Amino acid sequence: MQLLAARSRSGRTILGILAALAVTGARPLSAGELTTPYPRMAPVERYLMERNAEIALARSAAPEAISRRATVLVLGRDGYETAVRGGNGFVCMVERGWVGALDSPEMWNPRIRGADCLNPPAVRSILPLALLRTRMLLAGHTPAEVLAAIRERLGRAELPPLEMGAMSYMMSKDSYLTDAGAHNGPHVMFFIAVGDVSVWGAGAPGSPVGATPYWSFKGEASLETGVPPINVFTVGVRNWSDGTPATHHMP
Repeated sequence: MQLLAARSRSGRTILGILAALAVTGARPLSAGELTTPYPRMAPVERYLMERNAEIALARSAAPEAISRRATVLVLGRDGYETAVRGGNGFVCMVERGWVGALDSPEMWNPRIRGADCLNPPAVRSILPLALLRTRMLLAGHTPAEVLAAIRERLGRAELPPLEMGAMSYMMSKDSYLTDAGAHNGPHVMFFIAVGDVSVWGAGAPGSPVGATPYWSFKGEASLETGVPPINVFTVGVRNWSDGTPATHHMP
């Protein structure tokens, strides 16, 4: 679901998890504070949800006008499954920690429930990455093996390149995105194939735009080459998906 030359205030954990730090104003962790409280996968049961509850949480990622006609995925023991087949090209799902950076210290955090609703370009180009990594990790593969598989399949064009216009909604008031500081905040995300986040003014004083690397918690230098640069730009919004005002938001 990223090269990052200059980190923004939001850039620390995973897709929506790091975005939460931007939209809530939570302080990013310093290098000296970084730990790995979740060093391995918990029993799979701890990541699963009751089916109807997961469908409802997934739909709450976006305004009802979008989510009511979206396809909804739920997590099973072997990966994501289609629970509701929609008709508008959007896909709503509840992401777990491994959908983001494969070296995040919260990758195996069983509390993470990130309601996300991807638009059609993101469904075509970001969702396949999330589905592949989920299947492989639940099957017991290591993050390094997952990254190698992604790199190989991108090279053989078995996975699509990032599509222009890919974005998603994370506006659920019931998500849990990170243990660090405030754990949620409504926002939208844009997946952009650029390495220099300054072209969006991300992280600049007073800017409403944050950015976080897609591939790696530590930044692209920590990974082998062979994956294209992707940054996730985040913009906080004032209301939750149900229209009620959020306590935490970016001005």
